[in-house]
Amino acid sequence: MRPGWMRHLLAGVVVLLLAATAAADEPLSRLQGEGFAHYTLALTWHPGFCESRRSPPRECREPELRRGAEQGFVLHGLWPSLPERFAARGVDRRRWWQEGCFLERPRADGSFCRAHPPFGLPETLGESLDAAMPGRASCLDRYQYAKHAACLDLHEVDYFAASVALVERVNESAFVALNQGGEVSRNDLIGAFEAAFGEGSGRALRLECRGRGNRLLTEVRIGIATARLEDFPAAGSLVRQDRGRCATRVRIATFD
Repeated sequence: MRPGWMRHLLAGVVVLLLAATAAADEPLSRLQGEGFAHYTLALTWHPGFCESRRSPPRECREPELRRGAEQGFVLHGLWPSLPERFAARGVDRRRWWQEGCFLERPRADGSFCRAHPPFGLPETLGESLDAAMPGRASCLDRYQYAKHAACLDLHEVDYFAASVALVERVNESAFVALNQGGEVSRNDLIGAFEAAFGEGSGRALRLECRGRGNRLLTEVRIGIATARLEDFPAAGSLVRQDRGRCATRVRIATFD
């Protein structure tokens, strides 16, 4: 690990301790979803995502829409694991990840911007979601809710409020002290996560990379127990994830 990387990491740990104290005073509201064991919090490393796209969406092309990505990760989605009632009907984990609530509520024809009206979120929550999820410019919020939450008794206000709070907690941590604009080993990324969230917590982290040799970081995914969502990032709230698809050396892109 490079000395500069270590200095940033240790400085970030101090930030984490201060943030954790504040977070204890503002616990996450428990989402009253039905019958699933955990969530996967999917967070995009926005510069890497944009670089990986042959036809970048609006949130990549327009600097005004990239503002929320300057502080760290941005929200891709908050994904419930396979619900018990779907499993009882013979739906397996793979099919649930592929189709989600569209198994019960078929996907509408056309784009989600046309097929689904905007959410009536409170103004402050809408502004926070705009910053946390640049993909909202392409109606990513409507797609994520329709696929992952609409059939599970998750109210959109509670669902997005919890999602925004989780993103903020990650971005307040030492984990965002990445070697931006350079390369770092995959194991050092996992080590940075454990420095922020505790020894052994790296098992709850899945790294996603794209590009030649799977070297460009595009996303991280964190497993969080449904019953412990409000305790995140306490160690007992974390759930093991698969390893992911990143090379031994990972490039952390930045916007020009």
